[in-house]
Amino acid sequence: MPHHKSAMKRIRQDKKRRTRNRQVKSRVRGSVRAVREADAPEDAQAKLATAASAIDKAVKKGILHKRRAARKKSRLAKKVNALKA
Repeated sequence: MPHHKSAMKRIRQDKKRRTRNRQVKSRVRGSVRAVREADAPEDAQAKLATAASAIDKAVKKGILHKRRAARKKSRLAKKVNALKA
C-alpha cells in the first residue's frame, strides 16, 4: 500500500490507463479476428478498413508502436488479397 500522496495518485492514474489500453487493444484484436474469419472477399475488404482504422487509432493513442501497426496492417492486407485471388 502506498504511503505518499503522489504514489496513491499514480496508482489511480495507472488503473485508468490500464483500463483504457485494454479496451483499445481488445477492439483491435476483435477487428483483426473479424478480418481473418471473413468468408467473402468483399466482406473481408470492408472489415480490413475497419481494422486498419482501429489499429491507427491505437497508434495515435500510443498503445501500439507505429511499425508494429504497419506490419499488422500489411499482413492483414496480404491475407485479404490472397482471399481475392
